[in-house]
Amino acid sequence: MEFLLIIIVSFGAAILTFFSGFGLGTILLPVFAVFFPVEMAIAMTAIVHLANNFFKLFLVKTFIDKSIVIRFAIPASIFAFIGAYTLKLMTSDIVLLAFTINNFNFEISLLKLIIGVLMFIFAIIELNKKLQQITFSSSYLPLGGSLSGFFGGLSGHQGALRSMFLIKSGLSKEAFIATGIATAVLIDISRLSIYGFTFFTKNENLTTINNAYQLVVLACVAAFLGSYLGKKFLKKVTIDHVNTIVGVMILTTSFLLIFGII
Repeated sequence: MEFLLIIIVSFGAAILTFFSGFGLGTILLPVFAVFFPVEMAIAMTAIVHLANNFFKLFLVKTFIDKSIVIRFAIPASIFAFIGAYTLKLMTSDIVLLAFTINNFNFEISLLKLIIGVLMFIFAIIELNKKLQQITFSSSYLPLGGSLSGFFGGLSGHQGALRSMFLIKSGLSKEAFIATGIATAVLIDISRLSIYGFTFFTKNENLTTINNAYQLVVLACVAAFLGSYLGKKFLKKVTIDHVNTIVGVMILTTSFLLIFGII
């Protein structure tokens, strides 16, 4: 059962998130968490996320805007390392409210509430036709990269924050997707170098339970196929479609964060 469910979710999420630039981890993590301890689910999701980003990078590398990578992605990767290291040093996050529904525990933390509200504001901007005309000056790209990288390293929700800034940078749909993927790879490498190493050194025994390796491999292959299919649809998708997908994904993620679901 777990094999089929994880394959289907990985494939479908990869198609959807190919255009938005984020969401694979948000969708896949709860599914892994059904069959594995939460800390194991986080590690498995991170592996699939990074592997799929490398594969997508291979598919769209020719569209990468190198100037945006220098001004946005490099600061993002540096601050992702700082954010992940900050998370390692934190003893606990400030929990504002904790509750249980049908034996599932939920926590509304201050950090996630702040990020969720920020994302909600950007989602409204992205889904409003008049506000879609707003673009950021290129001088704000290093700041945007630094913020998205830091909060990505701190909370793991780097994709939505990254897309908030890149979608307003005047990039074509191909350049937006490709540059976002290149940025995601650099951020993933930075943050996983911190808490990925910490996890595996403390939980080596968890990697052998419940066919974990086989499920990760199958999830990666399914995500690769989904991303490949997404690449096939790229020519048929307009930048307006991409804007809408990003807006809806950011809005959904903001509600999940604000109400403590993720």
